[in-house]
Amino acid sequence: MTFDNWLPLSILLTSLIPGALIFMIPEERRGLRTSLNMGAAVLKLALVALMVWGVRHEHVYETRLPLAAGLQLVLAADALSVLLAALSSVLWFVTTLYAIAYLEHSPQSRSRFFGFFSLCVSSTLGIALAGNLITFLLFYEMLTLTTYPLVVHRGTPASMRAGKIYLAYTIGGGALFLLAVAWLTALTGPLDFTGGGVLRRFADPHAGELRVIFFLLIAGLGVKAALVPLHGWLPQAMVAPAPVSALLHAVAVVKAGAFGIVRVVYDVYGIQFAAELGVLRPLAVLAAVTIVYGSVRALFQDDLKKRLAYSTVSQVSYIALGAGILGPLATLGGMVHLVHQGLMKITLFFCAGNVAEGAGIHRISRMAGIGRRFPVTMAAFSLAAFGMIGVPPMAGFISKWFLAAGALAAGEGWVIGVLAASSALNAAYFLPILHTVWFKPPEGPPPAAGPTPRGRLEIGWMLLAPPAVTALLALTSGLLADAYLSPLWWTRLIVDREYLP
Repeated sequence: MTFDNWLPLSILLTSLIPGALIFMIPEERRGLRTSLNMGAAVLKLALVALMVWGVRHEHVYETRLPLAAGLQLVLAADALSVLLAALSSVLWFVTTLYAIAYLEHSPQSRSRFFGFFSLCVSSTLGIALAGNLITFLLFYEMLTLTTYPLVVHRGTPASMRAGKIYLAYTIGGGALFLLAVAWLTALTGPLDFTGGGVLRRFADPHAGELRVIFFLLIAGLGVKAALVPLHGWLPQAMVAPAPVSALLHAVAVVKAGAFGIVRVVYDVYGIQFAAELGVLRPLAVLAAVTIVYGSVRALFQDDLKKRLAYSTVSQVSYIALGAGILGPLATLGGMVHLVHQGLMKITLFFCAGNVAEGAGIHRISRMAGIGRRFPVTMAAFSLAAFGMIGVPPMAGFISKWFLAAGALAAGEGWVIGVLAASSALNAAYFLPILHTVWFKPPEGPPPAAGPTPRGRLEIGWMLLAPPAVTALLALTSGLLADAYLSPLWWTRLIVDREYLP
């Protein structure tokens, strides 16, 4: 096999092999564990950057391995898979840096945590690079198994309860997805993902079955994408450590579900065929309901991470909304939000973790004046919050602009009302936080002067750098939206290459 055949598999192995090795590292060997974590993350970044360059220049990267009679494990790189792979590798790097510092004094096993952490990233990369539904299914279920130990990492009664809820939802969703994939495979045979969709030739004799299969696929994917009413696990999972919350919301579980919906709509059914079957409008309506519902529930959460969790329920559904609107502009808005939401949400969870770790504060009502003690952390939080609201020139504004333009172009004017309501609700649950941290006087005595336990920074640099970097990425993704290789530029490449007739 050539290097082009091995590259997709090599990208998976750069986290799969280190993950297996980390389990065997004694707890006291912190330096070895850190070196293996960061070295693997850097190597993965380099390989994914090489793949980005190759896909840009229309190189073909594909690994095919036999699974069973007529079934193959297919790992392939197209412009869409590279979008998620690049996001995953960048955010894995910064989250690994953050997690090393965050768990420095953890009483629980750090080798176990980072072992499953690496396997979780392998699962996410497998989902990104999956070339057919069978491969996607395998890594989709692997993601459930590798994230459960991260959710229950602390071993408290609350985390164990959250883990049971998480498994109940995700295993149920996985069963629906398995049923749909098996039914579709029996109907059509194994299908590779193909830009524009591959099912049109089966339309006449199987249209009714294909509609049912579509909704089964969406239900199975909708659990991880946190579509209403399948979202209940997500707020409960916020008992996990901050690095896990960041991973779940920005790049792993919810993003896997949303990415799967994009694959089903565009690469299995095809946007035109899905419209002819009449399945896009129900998907768009479900996404719209989830957008409004998540924002309303976020309004009433005093726990910061739970407010951010309901915000994720709302924000991830922008991706499904874009998939449910026929037209290239809405496609742009939904797909680019895969990246924009990840950058903004991981920033918010890093900042929430810093405040919890550095000040022991978890509730918004106790955050008065905290911006004076954590100015860099809360500046990063503020930028990401403005992005979620959709304030220009942040990345969130770009996503909403193209979704709105796409809705108007498709004659779906009702979507404008949903986007306006969502932005108003985003402002209603984010602006009071910003007012509290920047303008309310601190409660109780001021913190003692002098160096903090972690040095003279507001918190250790390994906890401070990740949110600062991701906040700047969210800002520049909006400011330089049309720059070469920006998320929007790359998403346009996807649409031009694969989805326009």
